Amino acid sequence: MDLYSERGFENTTVAEIAQRAGLAERTFFRYFADKREVLFGGAGPLQEFLVRRVDDAPASLSPMEVIVAALAETATVVFDDRREFARRRQAVIAANAELRERELIKLASLTAALADALRRRGVGEPAASLAAEAGMAVFKVAFERWTAERGGRTLAEVVRASADELEAVTATRRPTPRR
Repeated sequence: MDLYSERGFENTTVAEIAQRAGLAERTFFRYFADKREVLFGGAGPLQEFLVRRVDDAPASLSPMEVIVAALAETATVVFDDRREFARRRQAVIAANAELRERELIKLASLTAALADALRRRGVGEPAASLAAEAGMAVFKVAFERWTAERGGRTLAEVVRASADELEAVTATRRPTPRR
């Protein structure tokens, strides 16, 4: 992360990363397919954790409540003690179009996995897809806000506040005109 911050992602080589870590370049490739994976390597375990939270949620919760609860618990367990790393990681990703695209692909995969988990719970379509998409939008906005803040709220608090804001902006329906 230091090299990416100092030199930029594009200007950092695997050889430099390995040298800074005190590893042989071959050893690097035992852990990562390429230098992008240093930033995205935890996507599989993160997805498994989120899906498990959805699977284990009480049946009494609405689809959106399930997703928000899963995201808030994930925020607490996975991210809260990693704020500075998350902040630095976001800065590296924001500075590189290829990495921003990769981040969107990762978020799309998480969204699809959450929608599948909701469908396994018996949530029909389009509710499962809408809840998963809305939940990931909440998480994305919350994560960006959390990494931009200095201290203060936990990511789980920002996730819940962002979910409340989504509920507020979508709560009012306009009457359907009669024909």
